[in-house]
Amino acid sequence: MTGAASLNRKCVVNTRALYQAGELDRMLRARGADPISYPCIDILPPEDTTELDAGLHAIADGEYDWLILTSENTALSLARRAQSLGWPMGALNLVRVAAIGPKTSEAAVSWLGVEPALVPEEHVAEALAEALKAESASRVFLPQSNLARTVLQDELRAAGFDVMPVAAYRTVIGRGGEDVPGLLAAHHVDAVIFTSGSTVDYFLDRLRTEGGNLTDLQDVCLACIGRATAAALEKHGLKATVVPTRYTLEGILTSMESYYSAFASERTK
Repeated sequence: MTGAASLNRKCVVNTRALYQAGELDRMLRARGADPISYPCIDILPPEDTTELDAGLHAIADGEYDWLILTSENTALSLARRAQSLGWPMGALNLVRVAAIGPKTSEAAVSWLGVEPALVPEEHVAEALAEALKAESASRVFLPQSNLARTVLQDELRAAGFDVMPVAAYRTVIGRGGEDVPGLLAAHHVDAVIFTSGSTVDYFLDRLRTEGGNLTDLQDVCLACIGRATAAALEKHGLKATVVPTRYTLEGILTSMESYYSAFASERTK
């Protein structure tokens, strides 16, 4: 049997930032799963906003061809900073916007009042770089996390783009939530969902510092939203159980349903 029943009564750890966790919780409950709160990242403003502010003013002055948004967190952070500067919604409409995926695109519309002109079919930095290479551009503003990979700026620079990467926010370790180390030790966790490399790194940091043990993850489904997130797991000697072909929350849940359906079928043989 496939579909929502595949996740029925599964206990699933949600590692997303607290302000983002609600959407995934609702999607899990709609499929009959029980979400477990364990925010592993938090998003804070940069300690020094000088470079970010200079970049935003440069956009307003028409000095950039593209603004690249690599996450929902980027869109939210820019919206917060624009508000601090007293700018109205839609103030960044003077530049073409590229978003890494549909959720980031939706965040750009909701929080910034801008409609992205470019969203790649595959929602990863490498695909975004390839899509931008086909566009007419020279100067690119790239606000991102302080922990962001450099692959996007490296590929664009190699293609001749003038790229200005700036820390728009700090990704730090989260806190609070349920006693996941204890739940893992008691075998009360069926799956953990990771939506970024940062959620992987900080989940494992929290697990170690809060008395958990990596061996307790042995029979747990480790679901990663994409290849880069799965690679972050591999750096810690762990292997992703589920990686969807479409890098979205819907994609990861559908892949988990398929995984548990196949697992149930094997047990009945």
